[in-house]
Order: sequence, then C-alpha cells, then structure tokens
Amino acid sequence: MEIQLKPQLLDCLKGYNRETFMKDLMAGIIVGIVALPLAIAFGIASGVTPEKGIVTAIIAGFIISLLGGTKVQIGGPTGAFIVIIYGIVNNPDYGLQGLLIATMLAGAILIALGAFRLGAVIKFIPYPIIIGFTAGIAVTIFTTQMGDVLGLTQEAVAETGETIRIPLKTPGDFIGKWICYAENIRSFNLWNFIVAVVGVLIIILSPRWLRNVPVLNKIPGSLWCIVVGTVGVLLMKQYGITGIDTIGDRFHIQSQLPPMQVPTITFEMIQRLMPVAFTIAILGAIESLLSATVADGAISDRHDSNMELIAQGVANMVTPIFGGIPATGAIARTMTNINNGGRTPVAGLIHAVVLLLILLLLMPYAEYIPMASLAAVLVIVSYNMSGWRAFRGLLRNPKSDVTVLIVTFLLTVIFDLTIAIEMGLIIACALFIKRVMETTEISVIKDEIDPSDEADMNLQDEHLIIPKGCAVYEINGPYFFGIANKFDDLQTALVHGKKPRVQIIRMRKVPFIDSTGIHNLQNLIQMNHDEGRHVILSGVTPKVHSQLEKAGFYQKMNPDHICPHIDVALQKARDFLDNK
Repeated sequence: MEIQLKPQLLDCLKGYNRETFMKDLMAGIIVGIVALPLAIAFGIASGVTPEKGIVTAIIAGFIISLLGGTKVQIGGPTGAFIVIIYGIVNNPDYGLQGLLIATMLAGAILIALGAFRLGAVIKFIPYPIIIGFTAGIAVTIFTTQMGDVLGLTQEAVAETGETIRIPLKTPGDFIGKWICYAENIRSFNLWNFIVAVVGVLIIILSPRWLRNVPVLNKIPGSLWCIVVGTVGVLLMKQYGITGIDTIGDRFHIQSQLPPMQVPTITFEMIQRLMPVAFTIAILGAIESLLSATVADGAISDRHDSNMELIAQGVANMVTPIFGGIPATGAIARTMTNINNGGRTPVAGLIHAVVLLLILLLLMPYAEYIPMASLAAVLVIVSYNMSGWRAFRGLLRNPKSDVTVLIVTFLLTVIFDLTIAIEMGLIIACALFIKRVMETTEISVIKDEIDPSDEADMNLQDEHLIIPKGCAVYEINGPYFFGIANKFDDLQTALVHGKKPRVQIIRMRKVPFIDSTGIHNLQNLIQMNHDEGRHVILSGVTPKVHSQLEKAGFYQKMNPDHICPHIDVALQKARDFLDNK
C-alpha cells in the first residue's frame, strides 16, 4: 500500500512569517518549561532515571512535531505509561533492556496501524474501557507516590553492619504497596509531608494568585511547586531539618544526551514482549489521538490520524536507541501550547530544543529538587487523569457499560493494564453481541399479513391471507452467529406436533448475514427438503442477496423458492399446497 508521508509541518511552512514564529517561539519556551518537571517526575515514577524522562521529551517531542499529523500536538512521556514501564523495568525477566525492546516493538505496531490507515479504528474503542483504565492508572500513580508524600523509609543493613534507614522499596502490586506503607508508617516524616502538601496547594492555587500578574502567570503551578519546594528544603537543611530526600540523594543526573545504543533483540524476547508492546501501542494511539481530537476543537482544525500514528511510531522506535521510554501525545502540554499561541509544529520543535538546553546547562541543579515536590506534581497529575466526573457519570449508564467500566478499572488497579485492556475489550465485545441479539427479533405471523405494513405494494386483502399448512416467519435485524440458533429455537417452540408443509422466511429487514447465518439457512432448507417440505425466502435485500450469492447458497436452492415480495411468496405457497 502506497502511503503519502505528508507531515503537517510541510503545509504549515507555506506562508510562514515572523509573526507566527514569534508566537510559536513563546509557546515553545513555555511548554518546554512546563514539560521539565513532568518529564523528571514521569521518569522517576516509571522506575528509571530522571534524565531518561527528559531525553524522551526531547527526542520523541522533536520527532512527533516534525512528522506528526497535527499542528499543535506536543509529545513526550505521560503518566499513562508509568504503570507499564514500572512493571517491565522491575520484572527480572525483562529489565531496562526489555523496556527498550518493547518500546521499539510498540513503535513498529504504531507505524503499521498508520500505514494501513487504521487510525480511525482506534477511536471505536468503547468509552467505558478508556475511562476505566485511565481511572485505574490514576489510582495506581497516586498509590506509587504515597511513600514519598509521607516520607516513609525502611531499615537496611549497611556494609559496615550498621542498621540504617533507606527510601522505602515497595512491591509492584497495588495491594502489596499499601501493606508495605502500613508496615512502615512509623517512619512517617512530618516535614516531608508538609513539603508535599504545600506543593499540592501551590499547584492548585498559584494560577489564581498570579492570574493578573504579567509574565509570572505564564509559569505553570508544577514549576512553582518545584522551585518553592527546592528553595524551602535547602533553607530547612540550613536550620538542621533533614530527612527530606532529593533527586540527588537517589540519582546522579548526567548533563548530556546518552550515546546511541541499539538493544540486542532476539526472537524469544519479541515473543515474550509482544503483548506488552501491543498494550503500549494501543495506549499510545488512544492517548495521542484523543489529544489530537481535543486540539482540533481548540484551533478549529482537523488532524491526520494515520500520519500522527506513524509519527508516534517513529518516535518510539528512535527514542529507545538513546535510552528513552515510551512517548505519546500529551493533552496537558498540547493545551498549554495552544493557550500560549502555538499554532504550528514549530512550537513543538522549539519545546524540544528548550528541554535540550536545560539538560545540557541546568541539570546539575535538578539534583536539589525534593522527591516530595515531585510526588506533589504526580498527585495532581493522577487527580487530573482520574476523570472521576466521567467515571461517576458512567455509573448511571446501562449495566453493560458499568460492568465494562468497573472490570477494566479493577483489573488495571489490581493486576496490570495489559490484562485490563484485553479483558475489557473481550467483555465489551460480548456485551455488544448480546445487545445486537436482543435487538434482532424473529416473529411468527399468523392468519394474515397486515396491509398497513406493506407500503411498497398495492395488495388486496385476499392476497395477504396465510393459507393453512403455511407458516410465515419475519426476521427483523442482522442474521448472524449470535441469533442463528434463536430461529431454530423459535420454530421448535411454535410447532407442536405436525410441522407446516411450507415455511416462508421474510428477510426484508435483514441488513446483513454472516457465514453462520448462511450455514443455518442451508441446514434448514436441506432438512425440510429431505422431509418433503418447502422453504421460501421473501424480500431478500440486495446486500444479503449478494452475500448469499458469493457463498454459493443459491446453487443448493431452487430459484423458484426465492421471491421478491410476500404476495409472490404466499401465491407460491398456495401452489405448493394445492399440488399435494
């Protein structure tokens, strides 16, 4: 299939001028500043080092803006991937190498989805599944941050044999984490907790406080949280208040892009990591296309979903070569870009350059950032992700939607996202089939046909009387595997003793028929033929007629038994009954 690779950047550069560039420049700088604390926080929460989060924001952000199908999308690491990444990195069978390979595989899947023009298909994933696993991810992220919010530690034995306190190491599962918190609650650090709570309040209140202050109102609350928290902790240490961990206490940040290194990929690793890669790809596709759709509404534009998926795929194939983690379109950063005047992909490119300069010039100072302040940022991220209003609203929906929502949510929280998405889709498909089955009606018509229901024919009443020895059945809805046996059951229930010599099946309201339905009809006709009875089809729609013809159905059925309308079918039934 020939694919025309046409990023939005190419169209946007036509007629590009200085005024547009200045708007993109300002938006790019602001978004770069906004992305910094988030990239660091997402990297640490995912179980990797802070610079891996920043490297991902730089490289993936640049590629997504360069090749993407949207004008204003900002790409980078997002909270949605934290749960998946943490699970892979802390799995002894995978580790960091497994994460890099899974990310590259996910990139290849995304490119394939875009190349085969399946971008629109991603949008058909049921809404309860999206809300369920998004809320589940939010709860999981919130849970992972409780150790840093409360300042919990655990005992360990140093090489000298001395018992020391180290940062809390929690199990990977949701329940295990809370058990671990409960067991170590005595190590609660009040000052650490105060830093986290103040950070949350700053993020919430700073937009209100600084709303009318020029320049300062452009600085996001998350950055104010980091700056105030860092300065506050440094001052607290001057007065002898210790025990508040900073990034430097746990990590050493390198102020450079890591060298290129392609991970060793084996067929065995591909087999083991393909389910995880599929989850990363689907989640990335959903989040990026949702973000692009929201952006379209904000700037009155329309994105190319297939080109966007290809750009996301390329970004996720390239970023792991530099040690990066999965990336996708980020709704919060995209809206920040739009709200600050960004209107072309140039703003996204500038945002990546700003992050690169920060990495090269200012990263040593990032080691002073308190872990409690980063935890505060992620607590707000988890709250914004939770979509609790949408979750609450869905609880008033039909039971089938509520079932999908709750199951997906619980599986995401208690087990993992891969299982949640798979099971959510299976349950959603099963419930959808059940709904279609319920909407398809198979009824038996007794005595005579209702003339008022025959708008396309001018018939006399005597032509609509059903002769004795004939049964008329009407199928209203799709005739597929879900209801194929339902027709047999209805016949068995209605026929007590002697079966009618002629059965008319009205199919004027059957929009489509699948292979199971065709097989069911063939068996019905063959069984009646063997017993000396007749089956007549009436009013077969052109689409169903084409499907039956392609399946070779008419080769096994007498053409006289196929009638265009019910009056013709009834006359044919009378002829059969008269010729006993």
